[in-house]
Amino acid sequence: MNKQTINTHEAPAPIGPYSQAVWAGNLLFCSGQIAINPENGNLDTADINTETRRVMENIGGILRAAGLDYSAIVKTTIFLKDINDFAAVNTVYGSYFKEAFPARETVQVSMLPKNVNVEISVTAIK
Repeated sequence: MNKQTINTHEAPAPIGPYSQAVWAGNLLFCSGQIAINPENGNLDTADINTETRRVMENIGGILRAAGLDYSAIVKTTIFLKDINDFAAVNTVYGSYFKEAFPARETVQVSMLPKNVNVEISVTAIK
């Protein structure tokens, strides 16, 4: 099976040795996104709602580069620095889906890259 990488200016450039996303067959595996604004490289972390919205917009940029949209997402993983942010993150996250919500797990972790509060990775299908 061949794999193809996706790279777009609509999401932040990787901060390590990884691709923004990789096609494997009809599955798109998107690397975890944090709230880096791809236009200026700054973190959008004014509050958890703003941060989550930026993460979801970064994911949307990758999906668009792959010819997909949020409805193609079948699985997500949400990493939270503080599980007490779950309700706010869940509200923003949920606003990006209309029906047939993806499978998901949400976990609290001790630290995330650049000391952000939320990171989300997704798997989508063509």
